[in-house]
Amino acid sequence: MKGITRHSGKAVLMLTDNINTDQIIPSREMKSVSKVGLADGLFANLRYLDASTGGRTPDPQFVLNKPTAKGASILIAKSNFGCGSSREHAVWALHEYGFRIIIATSYGSIFFDNCINNGILPIVLDQGTIARLTDAVNADTELVVDLQHCHLSAEHLKIKFNLNEDKRQMLLEGSNAIDLTLKHKQAIDQFLVHDKTARPWVYDLSAANSNNPTTKLHHPTCQESQS
Repeated sequence: MKGITRHSGKAVLMLTDNINTDQIIPSREMKSVSKVGLADGLFANLRYLDASTGGRTPDPQFVLNKPTAKGASILIAKSNFGCGSSREHAVWALHEYGFRIIIATSYGSIFFDNCINNGILPIVLDQGTIARLTDAVNADTELVVDLQHCHLSAEHLKIKFNLNEDKRQMLLEGSNAIDLTLKHKQAIDQFLVHDKTARPWVYDLSAANSNNPTTKLHHPTCQESQS
């Protein structure tokens, strides 16, 4: 997975609360467990006039179908973005379409973590700051997001944002939670060596039972079980 350090791109505005994962990728568009082949179904029910019958006739009123949205890689929404089901396909579809940054006042918690795990930066800003940002965004505006220093800029605006340090490192490096854990492998190995000495019974149950008769498990006979 490619890391994010600095990203610049065009933003589209989808200023609606409670956009859920079913809207982001309807279940009928999820035909496999693959991360590819989902972009065409992104926001299908909103994006196509005949989506319910499997059609692909663009709705000219939907934001992603407007000429000014072509090539957009930053999505600005409102509150509780990505709520609803836990389907990771929603993030896969956004990523394959080309979105790398999402800006909202809040997120569904599982969706937020899925973004981190799949190379999308979810930025949290308060309502007033998003209002100032959207006022500055137009068809020619390029937003610049600097994850190294946790700020974004557009026109004359420069906005600071916060992100948990572990999550920031994962996005910077293009890594995942396992990679993050393995950075501490030496400390983990040292703990195991010490703990095996301090608590051998945890690692060798048979030895623990032989040394401590009171801990032996009692297995009832068939006759005892029937009585």
